[in-house]
Amino acid sequence: MAANKSLLILPGDGIGPEVMGQVRRVIEWFDRRRSVTFNISEGLVGGAAYDAHGTPLTDETMADAMAVDAVLFGSVGGPKYDDAPRDLRPEMGLLRLRKEMDLFANLRPALVFDALIDASTLKEDVVRGLDLLIVRESTSGVYFGQPRGVETLPDGRRRAYDTQEYTDVEIQRVAALAFELARQRSNRLMSVEKANVMETGIFWREIVTKLHADSYSDVELDHMYADNCAMQ
Repeated sequence: MAANKSLLILPGDGIGPEVMGQVRRVIEWFDRRRSVTFNISEGLVGGAAYDAHGTPLTDETMADAMAVDAVLFGSVGGPKYDDAPRDLRPEMGLLRLRKEMDLFANLRPALVFDALIDASTLKEDVVRGLDLLIVRESTSGVYFGQPRGVETLPDGRRRAYDTQEYTDVEIQRVAALAFELARQRSNRLMSVEKANVMETGIFWREIVTKLHADSYSDVELDHMYADNCAMQ
């Protein structure tokens, strides 16, 4: 018999504990039927960790996350923590998990079931049959780029800055995953950036286009600016 898989549950804040409570019910369902069993541990992240330990993610919880087969994450943040120092805000716990676990691809499906069409604020003919999978790069870009900060200029004005940056390897790996997923779906991929105004957008389009030509020419590739994509 294969060894049980190990799971670390991090409920977090807000709706997170409620969602993870239902996840536990699913896990227990599998366990009762002996089809799949798990070794489960639980930890604090975000505001819950900040309240208990003064930090959104302890080193011990980070080590636990690196040691298990999978981490189930709820959510973090809320108005209670709006005035917390930036490096101690609940979201910083999530960003540390992403970065240190190298979780570079965030998969966000958008699927509309016919029975729920009336729940949408969009017209039925717009949302019927909607089935998208958004692949978002999650460990680079403006969230993690350096330098960043707030400073006072010699004339007394204040300036804030964040740096948007990607390496070719970071773009290649998330694009390769998107191409592979596209092959399993409609064989179509839309790459989204801001190549019209940003150097990183130009670079992104260049890398994705070359990868497509070299390894994924069977997939239909299109490019779109981010603002136009949001409107479409």
